Amino acid sequence: MFDVLKRLLVGRPLRSERLGDTLLPKWLALPVFCSDPISSVAYATEQILLTLALGGAGYLSLSTPVAGAVGLVLIVVVASYRQTCYAYPSGGGAFVVSKENLGETAALTAAAALLVDYVMTVAVSVVSGVVAITSAFRSLAPHAVGISVGFVVLIALVNLRGVKESGKSFALPTYAFIALTFAMFAVAIIRGASGDLPQAETANLPIEQTTHVGGVFTLMLAARAFASGCTALTGVEAISNGVPAFRKPKPHNAAVTLAMMGVLAVLMFAGITVLAVHLNAHALPDGNPSVISQVAGSVFGHGTVVFYLFQAATAGILVLAANTAFNGFPGLASILAKDRYLPRQFYNRGDRLVFSNGILILALFAILLIIGFDANIDKLIQLYIIGVFTSFTLSQLGMVVHWKRELATVTDPARRRKIRGSQAINTFGAGLTAAVLVVVFATKIVHGAWLAVAAMVLLFFLMRSISRYYKKVEAEVDAVDWDPTLPPKVHALVLISRLHKPALRALAFAKATRPDQMEAVTVAADEAETRALRKQWEERGLQTPLLVISSPYRDVVRPIVEHVTRLRTKDPRGVVSVFVPEYVVRHWWQNLLHNQSAFRLKYRLLFTKGVVVINVPYHIGGAGEGWWSTDPNAKPKAQATEVKA
Repeated sequence: MFDVLKRLLVGRPLRSERLGDTLLPKWLALPVFCSDPISSVAYATEQILLTLALGGAGYLSLSTPVAGAVGLVLIVVVASYRQTCYAYPSGGGAFVVSKENLGETAALTAAAALLVDYVMTVAVSVVSGVVAITSAFRSLAPHAVGISVGFVVLIALVNLRGVKESGKSFALPTYAFIALTFAMFAVAIIRGASGDLPQAETANLPIEQTTHVGGVFTLMLAARAFASGCTALTGVEAISNGVPAFRKPKPHNAAVTLAMMGVLAVLMFAGITVLAVHLNAHALPDGNPSVISQVAGSVFGHGTVVFYLFQAATAGILVLAANTAFNGFPGLASILAKDRYLPRQFYNRGDRLVFSNGILILALFAILLIIGFDANIDKLIQLYIIGVFTSFTLSQLGMVVHWKRELATVTDPARRRKIRGSQAINTFGAGLTAAVLVVVFATKIVHGAWLAVAAMVLLFFLMRSISRYYKKVEAEVDAVDWDPTLPPKVHALVLISRLHKPALRALAFAKATRPDQMEAVTVAADEAETRALRKQWEERGLQTPLLVISSPYRDVVRPIVEHVTRLRTKDPRGVVSVFVPEYVVRHWWQNLLHNQSAFRLKYRLLFTKGVVVINVPYHIGGAGEGWWSTDPNAKPKAQATEVKA
């Protein structure tokens, strides 16, 4: 049943050689990797206005220069990451760049920052999309948490079906949002020129004037607004992480897509900010209605078909912006797992050639975050950005070192000039993003960003611990200069509860391994059953000795473990092989009808050195194999003995 449901939701498995069929052209890569930075323009302006409103109406005039500064940073970061696409076509982004040029500590810092930020991206994007929905249909506001969780599950399922399928699914909302946004700009210009452009619905909202005045307060408020507006840069690094997902030539196509994203994001962010200022749109603390909804309502008219189409496109792009993280997180987790910084399960591709485990873990943590913060966008947004600019800064510093190494080996003048140009871009980018990181840290740390920092620190030490563990295991199991020898003695134990087909099969298999010593073991938890077993044993004339261990407290597992321990103590160099007959049923629910003592026993013996536990399956409802049978007349006959627990 599980397999049928899995095929229905995820689709049929794809062969490994079809990985090339899942590679993305530029027009599909844009919605897959760039929906996050493009969608950020829908709430970046709002965050700037909301912050500046803390100082009163007079400070709202700073929104345009603050937005201009954010746009400049976006242009520089895009230009910097284009260099990364060409220099590191295998992907990995900030982690790989930092590891090769700055060392393990910087690499793990960048990786932790990115992983935390990807989780934040999913939560913030989906909740922002739900805010857009509730701005149009305000009766849905009380159900924001449930709607948000449902969207995360839906996006995860689409991504589990494959990267290319997710790109096709998400292309329409992305391109619809882009087209309708530029249409809104065109309509605004036309209506503005004719004097027919009404003010936003919150234009006359009274804003209290703060008593704090002066240059220091203005600077601090502008810095905080700038930090909030830098949400427009989230997801820019996703393309450099996912270069291998592009069609050939991979680096060129990735760099072109990144440039397209940069142009669109800057133009849309600037246009929305200018319109919001011109229409006197105010950001409300609960985000309902959102600034972009107010702008669209003024331009298209509230209640018009185009207004609702725009709201639907906005909600769609905001929700689907989480798809950027669903591509970035699993890919980065796979690279980290390959380098033994995360569990190996994250390295493996699933049935649809995607990193399924990474997708599922990302969805789980995003859902927990949404529930924990009650789908409150203002609280969630405070945790954002620090991880982004940490990875930005480390990536750019790593690229500066990379180009320095290149200059040390390249002698061609033309090539050296090109390298120096790239180095200059990354140097400027590193300085700028480092400055932004300081501003973001100083302005957001007391407003909740410390939680993101704590998560990054925890993840950093977790990855380092995982790496140390894998290195320790590798050193222990390394077979270099190791000559395996056969154990001097093998003592076989066959666990028996009743003399039935599974027990006879286990006896036959144990005998086929030709141990030095062999005995059947039963625990006398029920005297009547033990007497019946002894009688059957002697009647069948089985040659294997039957050892009966008494258990006055009716415990089955502990007496066997103690007996195995005694054997190991008696012969420390020998090996004890424990053969466990086990039912294999056709349906999962049938397991509930059988005793699970075999599982508990295997778990206990697993941690005992010198003990090998062997499952001997018996398929309920399956046909038996003749070679499993035992000879009931085998000689000599064994005598049953009893050991007191």
